[in-house]
Amino acid sequence: RSKNTVTIAGTLINYTASSGYLDLKNDTGKLIAKVFFTYYKKDNGLAAKRPVTFAFNGGPGSSSVWLHMGGLGPRRVELKDDGTATAPPYKVISNEYCWLDKTDIVFIDPVSTGYSEAASGENANQFHGYVEDLQSVGAFIRDFLSRYERWSSPKYLAGESYGTTRAAGLSQFLQDNYRIYFNGIFLISPVLNFGSSDYYIGNDLPRALYIPSYTAAAWYHKKLAPALQSDLQKALKESEAFALGEYAAALLKGTLLSDAEKDKIAEKMSYYTGLDKAYCLQANLRVDENRFYKALRRNDGLTIGRLDARFTGRDIDDAGEFVSFDPSFSNIDGPFTSAIN
Repeated sequence: RSKNTVTIAGTLINYTASSGYLDLKNDTGKLIAKVFFTYYKKDNGLAAKRPVTFAFNGGPGSSSVWLHMGGLGPRRVELKDDGTATAPPYKVISNEYCWLDKTDIVFIDPVSTGYSEAASGENANQFHGYVEDLQSVGAFIRDFLSRYERWSSPKYLAGESYGTTRAAGLSQFLQDNYRIYFNGIFLISPVLNFGSSDYYIGNDLPRALYIPSYTAAAWYHKKLAPALQSDLQKALKESEAFALGEYAAALLKGTLLSDAEKDKIAEKMSYYTGLDKAYCLQANLRVDENRFYKALRRNDGLTIGRLDARFTGRDIDDAGEFVSFDPSFSNIDGPFTSAIN
């Protein structure tokens, strides 16, 4: 436990940082897991009236390091203005964007992520799965509220990626099982409908939804036509209209789409994504995201990032279908690992 300060919006905030383990036990009282957490509490604040937010990342299989050291916590990894990492040794600096001016924060590492682990002799698989995850994280929140006397506080959940699925499920699980009601939920990069990101054959929903993101990435890398390159917001508006209109309708037609219609859609798809028209036709108008990362700058011998499309990388060859690695993740992996340790 330590006392620290952080300045947010010009105001100095004193807070106490606590980290440690909370034991999870089964109905017989047997220890089954140890859940690691970090708790930031503003000093001189009435816990009964002060909001508390439980935060976690997604994966599934990710610790809370990313939200903790990159967004919500009082300390963050120092990056350059363009988002690239500094040279090691990496630095941790005060986070002027921290949420502590509004709420206390509890960062949770679900079992088998970060420093959380199943107890000796316990099968970790009992914590893996949608329902199992809700049960263990839900039990942690219930026990935390008792240990730190936060039952009367306004309560919030903040989840990222799969963590938004967890947050949505927890809101009902905790309400139904422990009568814990939340004041609000923060959904960061939400994925509540997995059909919107699963490219299995016959599911064209993600193919339509990803087109505007392709447009934004192509705009950043200056791969769009001049008419679109001049104004990103205008380009995105046009791209969204195409994706949810002509493009989605064409995909729904399937083999009923005529050659002339297919050629027209490929032309427009190329226009809004920066991809070659021939490539769009070869892919049957369906370019998965992993193909896009490889194809957009293939002629330049470069790939682009998945987590952050601004970043570029070099694969062992340029002819492959998918990228060998995500250059944007390589940028943050080392700094964030160093920071949390």
